[in-house]
Amino acid sequence: MLKDITLGQYFPGDTVVHRLDPRTKLLLVIIYIVGLFNSVGWASYAFVILVTALSMAISKIKPRSALKGLKPLVIIIILTAVLNIFYTDGTPIVEGWIITWEGIERAVMMSLRIILLIVGTFMLTYTTSPIALTDGLEIMMGPLKKIKIPVHEMSMMMSMALRFIPTLIEETDKIMSAQKARGADFETGSLMQRAKALVPLLVPLFVSAFRRADELATAMECRCYHGDEGRTKLNVLHYQTRDYLVLGYYAVLVAAVIALR
Repeated sequence: MLKDITLGQYFPGDTVVHRLDPRTKLLLVIIYIVGLFNSVGWASYAFVILVTALSMAISKIKPRSALKGLKPLVIIIILTAVLNIFYTDGTPIVEGWIITWEGIERAVMMSLRIILLIVGTFMLTYTTSPIALTDGLEIMMGPLKKIKIPVHEMSMMMSMALRFIPTLIEETDKIMSAQKARGADFETGSLMQRAKALVPLLVPLFVSAFRRADELATAMECRCYHGDEGRTKLNVLHYQTRDYLVLGYYAVLVAAVIALR
């Protein structure tokens, strides 16, 4: 089950989306979020869904892979829908009920918004390698260096955290399988019993995570890594014509979404 979670994974490819500059993709995610949160009516939501589906088709990312990333957030989506159903004023479905037509409509819209937000932002990690993502974040946050903020270290930590999520998920799945083979039960019992059953899982997971972090630090030191001071890059980022065209295309789409409100 844990192996189905696709958060932080990178799917190599040679599509137009994969070849875009990582800075462009970061800006596209921001534009996409702005357009999504400005969507109000069904027409604007349908437009955002169409744009998301088109982007996935161009990048050749399977919808099933994107939907797998929603599994950890199913409870949050359901809770959001339930809260909107019961706490939105309007015309009751049946006289005397607290459930309203407006509440159901708002619940569906909010659930769609969360799903589209997750799928749209996951497209960034699906089509961008951790190294390219680090370089893009570092350059975009470059002005913060003026106020002594460690931009390189921050971007490195964020990209490495994303990179190690799939590794830790795989490690967790292995430990759970080993514990179940020894008779551990993670699915039955009360909440406290389930919490206690997780202790044998968390301890080896933390030990493994610290060991991996130490090995990574040692490997980086052996390669004379000392931050961004005097560091050169093999592939220097350059904006190309396709980057400007895609940014302009998305800006028009956001304007269309706002117009359809």
